[in-house]
Amino acid sequence: MINANAAAAVASAIALLLACNLSLAGSPPAAEQPQRTGSPPMEVPPINGGANDTQTVALLRVTSVEIMRSAHAPVLDIIRVRGLASSAGWEEAELVPLTRGVPPDGILRLILVARPPETAADATGYETLEAIFPLETDHPFKGVSVHAATNAVSVAPLPGYAESRGSLQDCGKCVGKILVPKGAAAASPGSTDAVREDQLPPDARVVRHADGVAGSGSNPNRLTLILDQDSRIVTAVWE
Repeated sequence: MINANAAAAVASAIALLLACNLSLAGSPPAAEQPQRTGSPPMEVPPINGGANDTQTVALLRVTSVEIMRSAHAPVLDIIRVRGLASSAGWEEAELVPLTRGVPPDGILRLILVARPPETAADATGYETLEAIFPLETDHPFKGVSVHAATNAVSVAPLPGYAESRGSLQDCGKCVGKILVPKGAAAASPGSTDAVREDQLPPDARVVRHADGVAGSGSNPNRLTLILDQDSRIVTAVWE
């Protein structure tokens, strides 16, 4: 014999099952997913100035490129790139192919990009980002060249490793210091109270006390320094 409580539970379960079946039967079939039509090899998505305000921008600088090869079949080559973002707040670093198909010189060219912060950022020092790009088995490339906003680093033959040379002033401690113009000598050679303009990143904008400002377009890889009447840096910002 089934007691009253058990019978009620069984009845409820059957009712729920019937309701589910009816709901499924009455719902339209899921839309069939369209088949992908293969895109050309190494298609380049839009970067640097497309319609989407949140799209990626080339990082300031590539610092190293390493191509690692697997020890077991099937053999894979993995491209590992490190670079410098101008400020904190950059996200989702990735490598975007510039190469379409197989170039005559066999060099795969990539851009190191990421999503910049939505607003201007104070110059507090560079941030390091990293991106990985796998190459298919039996790829045809003889070397790799990775580009950023201010430089490029190449590796050939594969596998291999290379680093960038030189450095750029990050202006993390520029505020309060005197800016020494290009070609000029510092009042006190070796002084830690001075910043040389010729050591700033390319395209750095210096706004002196009496200067006008032509254009206000945003560029997260452009360092802007604002000086007072004594040529002392009062503001350092990537904008």
